[in-house]
Amino acid sequence: LGNVMRVIAGPLGLNFLEVSVGYSKLADLSIKYFGTASVDEDRDFTTTLNLRVYGAADEEETYHVSDTCHYPAWASREIICDPDYMEASECRRLLHGGRGHIEGHIWGGLGGGGGQIKAGTLDVEGAFQIKAIVFFSPDERPMSVTQALGKGYGVTNGPTRLVVRGSPTAPEAYQQDVSEPDSLERNRGPLITNLGSFAGGFSVTDNTISWFMPRHIDPLISADGFKLLEVHMGVNGQRLDAEEMAARQYTLVINDVHIITKIPVGAIGGYMKSAVKDNEYYTSYTIAPMLELLWAEDMTGEVTRYKVLFSITTPMAHMQPQLIDNTVQGEHLFRVSLGTFAADVVLWNITLSGVVLSVAECNARGFNVQELGSQNGFKTFTLQVPFTDPLVLKTNEEGTTLYSLHLVFGLHVLHDSSPLAYAVDLDSRAVDQVAPVLSGSCAHEVFDIIVNYGTPDFHFQIFLGKRSLTPTLAQQYGLTDHGTHIAFAVPFTDQSAVFEVIEHSHIKSRLDMALRYPETSEVFQAFSVSCSFPSTLTECYPNGTMTAMAVKFESVPTMNLSQLTLNDPTCGPVYTDDRFASFTFSVNSCGTTRKFLSNVLLYENEISLPESMTGVDDPEYELKVKCYYAYNATNSLSFIAAHANNEPYAEPAGGGLEVVIRMASDESYTMFHGPEEYPIPKYLQEPFFFEVELISTNPHVSLELENCWATLTADSSSLPRWNLIINGCPNLLDPNRVVFHPVYTDSRVQIPSHYKRFEGQMFAFAMDQDFLSDQLFVHCDVVLCDANNIMDGPCSGQCPSHGNEIDGMYD
Repeated sequence: LGNVMRVIAGPLGLNFLEVSVGYSKLADLSIKYFGTASVDEDRDFTTTLNLRVYGAADEEETYHVSDTCHYPAWASREIICDPDYMEASECRRLLHGGRGHIEGHIWGGLGGGGGQIKAGTLDVEGAFQIKAIVFFSPDERPMSVTQALGKGYGVTNGPTRLVVRGSPTAPEAYQQDVSEPDSLERNRGPLITNLGSFAGGFSVTDNTISWFMPRHIDPLISADGFKLLEVHMGVNGQRLDAEEMAARQYTLVINDVHIITKIPVGAIGGYMKSAVKDNEYYTSYTIAPMLELLWAEDMTGEVTRYKVLFSITTPMAHMQPQLIDNTVQGEHLFRVSLGTFAADVVLWNITLSGVVLSVAECNARGFNVQELGSQNGFKTFTLQVPFTDPLVLKTNEEGTTLYSLHLVFGLHVLHDSSPLAYAVDLDSRAVDQVAPVLSGSCAHEVFDIIVNYGTPDFHFQIFLGKRSLTPTLAQQYGLTDHGTHIAFAVPFTDQSAVFEVIEHSHIKSRLDMALRYPETSEVFQAFSVSCSFPSTLTECYPNGTMTAMAVKFESVPTMNLSQLTLNDPTCGPVYTDDRFASFTFSVNSCGTTRKFLSNVLLYENEISLPESMTGVDDPEYELKVKCYYAYNATNSLSFIAAHANNEPYAEPAGGGLEVVIRMASDESYTMFHGPEEYPIPKYLQEPFFFEVELISTNPHVSLELENCWATLTADSSSLPRWNLIINGCPNLLDPNRVVFHPVYTDSRVQIPSHYKRFEGQMFAFAMDQDFLSDQLFVHCDVVLCDANNIMDGPCSGQCPSHGNEIDGMYD
């Protein structure tokens, strides 16, 4: 709400609540305060507040606040002066008397006079209770404690202290002048004398507040042997050390007559308040400095601590907001800033060429309205308006364009809703420019993209789908610069493209592209290209094995492909990512149906979401999988029988197959770490990407991952061990399971079946409660299979959909 609440808890539990309502937008606000206080041996003071706030919405909010302050260093006499109250306390050992009757005096804090405790009673344990009090105003005014409390005074005692608190407006309070030397120029600021214990006077210049406090306060000093021991300065009741004062540029000067405090106008610790008169802007500065004096008197030997809490507000000063035009023609947008203003000023709306827009509407339109604060509490508003916005007026003149914009900033002062308007006209002339042109076409398994350059120095960004064309992506797409244009190719399976529909043996894929201004991200040209690409989503093998690939369509962007199943819900995908799901199964499993047609057998299954996974409003996902096998065909086989002179035999011979594992820099698998880079530093949870390759030119051999695991050392049989892949499938006990990535033919990959790629997240072994391992080694067991004869086991590539019984970690 912008409200400030300050609770002042005095010694011995005399406390009250001060509520300063500032800059609240609520028309109706009421606060109920229920407070308790406790005191422990005059050293620890606890104040508890229960605040119930009632707003315009009739909703009650309750806040519980409690705090304890430790105050061990009491002076013999303590005096506090605040604009709202005065307080004096004195050590009980200074009071003298006997059993059943005591007398004592507490001076200061009550309008320059004092209160005399006249009578009391002592019990057998030495404790006493105040019965009556006499005020000197300057005449004696005796009254009972009950009468004093009824008039709003605070009168109490603790184990070691007697305390009296009163208001400067109480009937018993009176004014008393303090002799001031002629060196204090009274016409520079008002002298405050009605606070009782003398707050002094202040003066204000354009940049500095000077507070003059008398060094010697006659009515409070009863002896000639006055000695000033300490002087401290603070703000808002909090004492500041020398370093903090220097950082805020506060100064404290003590001479024979005054203690002079100098505070820069606008310094930290105070606040600015705004006002509007005749559409002109004014500000005042308010700060609440504090002075704390400690003195001794030789005659009594007692020490007095005297604390003044003062509030100073400067007169209203006129301020002229400055508008700075930072427009750069090459950026094709207006850049302006308006300031400075105090914190209580808000930007309400902006009128552009007669159209009034709120700040939210401006930002939604791409105007980038911002509020920039500074250390001194002032703020500046900035605005950016593209030349291409319809609200910008355009005038063409001989190959140049004049851009014009009339602005009116609508501002409000919060505490009184005063409006302030600031109008300005902006103009910028720019040479006419030709924008780049984006085009695309369909090629073999890729989108061919061309961007023809426009006017030189016309800056732009290329976006593919939701991704910006970064240098890494440009290299991946083979981007080339031909001088007049750039060209690159995007695979139709790239994550920047979306799949629209499957048509027979084709997939319809679309790539959305856009050219944007770098400064504002505003789109100045958009283009889409949609193509149908031949794709074999289903494959049928002679041994009765069927494979199928499911893809995520644009119509189901949030679908989790790992939840897809065949007709048998226990048959899930063997591999999934955020765009593809792969299934491998036999014609006699997973609910596959069979039909006899003329000369062929039809085996059919369906990929879909289980009913338990779909809601009423969820789109359906169904993909038919079919394989045809001829069962009534005649094939001719010719052969020649010859007599064998010897029985056939196999002759052993030497040979070898090489399998390598390497770590990629990212999921594109285009750049890999060299041996000299290991070990590779990784943060916890940071992804890592591995590729396993069979070095062979035989297309009839395929590579399968059987098991992969991590250890602390290079010894693959060492413990502890954490399984990443078990029997070709991710470890189901791993909270961050590995993800397999598909492999496609490209300039480096000639035989995709010779490669396996997977992604995991960096982790560490917990060696004990306070220590994590700092190094991991990854190992894999591989199986080489006949690509033309898929068998059971690791060569099938089929992952079970139920829990894996193998533990993930061995101790």
